[in-house]
Amino acid sequence: MAAPHATVGSRPDRAVLLTVTCLGQFMVLLDNTIVGAALPDMQEGLHTQLTGLQWIVDAYVLLVAMLLLSGGVFADRFGRKRVYLCGVAVFTVASLLCSLAPSLGWLVAGRMLQGIGAAALSPASLALLAAAHPVPQERVRAIGLWAGISGIGLAAGPVAGGVLTDAFGWPAIFLVNLPIGVVLLLVGLRHLGESRNPGAPAIDVPGTVLSVLAVGVLTYGLIEGGARGWTSPVILGSFATAVILLAAFVAVEARRDAPMLPLRLLRQRLFTVSNTAMVVVGFALMGSSFFFSQFFVYVQGSSVLRAGLQTLPMSVAMVIVSPYAGRLAARYGFRIVVTAGLALAALGLLALGTVHADTGYGNVWWRLGLAGAGFALAMSPLTGAAIQAVSPHEGGLASGISSTTRQIGAVLGVAVLGAVVRTRQSDGTSFETGLNSAFLVAGIITAAAAVFTGLWLTRSRPAKDATSPAPAPGATPVTSPNGASTHSR
Repeated sequence: MAAPHATVGSRPDRAVLLTVTCLGQFMVLLDNTIVGAALPDMQEGLHTQLTGLQWIVDAYVLLVAMLLLSGGVFADRFGRKRVYLCGVAVFTVASLLCSLAPSLGWLVAGRMLQGIGAAALSPASLALLAAAHPVPQERVRAIGLWAGISGIGLAAGPVAGGVLTDAFGWPAIFLVNLPIGVVLLLVGLRHLGESRNPGAPAIDVPGTVLSVLAVGVLTYGLIEGGARGWTSPVILGSFATAVILLAAFVAVEARRDAPMLPLRLLRQRLFTVSNTAMVVVGFALMGSSFFFSQFFVYVQGSSVLRAGLQTLPMSVAMVIVSPYAGRLAARYGFRIVVTAGLALAALGLLALGTVHADTGYGNVWWRLGLAGAGFALAMSPLTGAAIQAVSPHEGGLASGISSTTRQIGAVLGVAVLGAVVRTRQSDGTSFETGLNSAFLVAGIITAAAAVFTGLWLTRSRPAKDATSPAPAPGATPVTSPNGASTHSR
């Protein structure tokens, strides 16, 4: 919701604001996919194993997932410009620290700091854009442009990562953020206007802390279980602690006046089913993407540069298909489009589970494209379904929760599929066989989600306090893989 004190209004100012917010989101999305291309070089340069690579990815995604909703509340409450620029500063400094990291531990710490910056930057950028465009039609166009331009970072990541890593080594993928961050800070300080929502809810500190700890401890158990042994006291203790923390989170949220996750929303079947499916989307998409470059480099013997190019079909398919997903859902309904999308993604992943070292690229690229197109068909309509299940004034919250569930799925996908590979290798199989098993597991889970949505993703009754229709699925903008929502409270 636009704040009453927004100060950005002129056309030139709006053009600058659109450029600044799009570039900030572009930087965050670029960092999502650029890291995957550099993982083989990181493994060699940092002398780490699969577990270390999992932490490099999940340390970032975990912090984004758990702090995304709080970042939006911070922006509304303390000033969207202030939080946006703080997020840019933190992300930029963290990128420098990552590039200079002398060891795995330092790199993981830098990635966590990057996640904190991204969790502030992304929702604040969107809130700034929405506040500056109070007319609904103008806001929809601006948000659509924001999603489209910033989304280019998703497709550019694998290529940029391959080029930079091949030429300068893995630290270069983080250094590329420095000039972007500096420009954003200089232009933003001078040209962005401040806005805030005086009626923003209080920040749910206990809920945020408990959610971070619960998912973090669970992730630790899943990632380290393959190395330490699934029955070791440390791993069993981490799983037990995660259950206790999750129970405490539910108990705390049930008693708070303004919880980060209103439990009453879970009684809406459309909301619950769509978010459950979104967890699977994040799980399968991020979990499988984690291994693409490693497959091309370690199994098929490609260079890092070539591997970055070879992983491009999935990202390109997502960028092309995403703009049409909402329109198709508006015409044919959530259930048909989401189920079809998940089924296509499952077919692509299952097909990837049968590729080998001698499989020609002409028989690989279409599998990546099929999976990418399927995920793109599912993501935006799932967010639209979650929004339609709640009252209109809770649309921003519902969209943010949808993005958060996808990020949680991403954390678990990297952890669980990595555990599948490690477990298979501990049984004496090759890395190639382990990857095949991981892709097959991702495909089976995605196929199960397609059946689940086909049976249960039906329209639920609107919330009782709804005074106007919820946003149509065709008007639901694309949500970015890093978790930023295109709806702002």
